[in-house]
Amino acid sequence: MWEELDALTSTDVGLTRLSARFGGHDFRHVPLDRPLTKDDFPDPNSVEASKSRVIGYVEMSLRENLTLRQLLRKLAGARGHFAVAGTPEEIADIIQDWFQSGAADGFNVMPPIINSQLSLFTSEVVPILQKRGLFRSDYEGDTLRSHLGLADVRTDQELARSA
Repeated sequence: MWEELDALTSTDVGLTRLSARFGGHDFRHVPLDRPLTKDDFPDPNSVEASKSRVIGYVEMSLRENLTLRQLLRKLAGARGHFAVAGTPEEIADIIQDWFQSGAADGFNVMPPIINSQLSLFTSEVVPILQKRGLFRSDYEGDTLRSHLGLADVRTDQELARSA
């Protein structure tokens, strides 16, 4: 499935987004299938927004010897964030390792196909994490505030209705 989704990426859209990330730098002169060099990028310090993200993109490209096409595909789905694919057990293992090693204290699940992939995650990965004691099975209340152990705050309308 990963390869199928990669095949759907648009080079033009990717180049536009990459250019915007690098403050308008034009990457269209860079051959798509040649490994990127440091000279293919503008100085990351000249970029006004998200310098750490830009530096990360450059470092990842050089470390992994990526071509521009490979970089665009890597950024198309996860936008440079860590992405995994595998069996439910493999994904649960990665989440457990990151959590227990202190590398992360929470996760954003961003499946490339929301309906089917999120359903797979919740039906297959979450139960594994629950068995391992890493994901709650029950909630203390029915609001985010109560889940976080904070006092519920009612609106004036809710207070008037309950009176």
